This record gives sequence, C-alpha cells and structure tokens, in this order.
Amino acid sequence: MSERDNIGNAIAATGTVATIGTAATTASAVVGGSGAAIMAATAGTTGAAVASMAGASGLAGGAATASGMAAIGSAVGGGMAAGAVITAAAPVAAAGAIAYGAYKAINWLFD
Repeated sequence: MSERDNIGNAIAATGTVATIGTAATTASAVVGGSGAAIMAATAGTTGAAVASMAGASGLAGGAATASGMAAIGSAVGGGMAAGAVITAAAPVAAAGAIAYGAYKAINWLFD
C-alpha cells in the first residue's frame, strides 16, 4: 500500500466536512432560541431520538428529549442548545468513523 492513502483521506475529509456542516446548520437554528424553538428545529431528527434516550427516567416525548439535550449539553458546559448541536452531529460523525473503519479493515484484510 502506498504511503499516501488518498481514498482513506477522502473518506475522513468527507466525514469531517459533513459533521461540521451538520453542527453548523443545527447551531444556526437553535443558538439563542427558546426551548420551544429548539424542539421545533430538531423534531423528528436522529438527534432528537438520541437525546430522548438520554432523558431523565420517567419522562416521555418532548420532556424526555428536552432533558436529554440539556443533559448532553451540560457535559460540555452548555445547555439544551449545545445538546441539540451535539446530538445532531454525533450520528454523522459515527457514520463517517464507521465508513473509514470499514475501509481500513478491508484494506487490512486484502493487503
């Protein structure tokens, strides 16, 4: 295998750009917004589903999603808006990491 892995670099760069784009788009929609605005901007997204799983026990629906976003955001010193950005970007980053890992594993197997 060559010292420069252009395909691997392209996969990593694409994943990075997609993650940053998702985070920036979500941030522009939620930063400075009220709880209702944040919930409206993230309704039906994978991030909202992730946040609801992190929500406080015994809550359902919007309350679970809001508390999950706030809990995730508090891990980085923010609040619900920071949690919304993190939960929106996390699935995109994970998909990029999985694609890059699969590519490296296939290279390793056939090298």
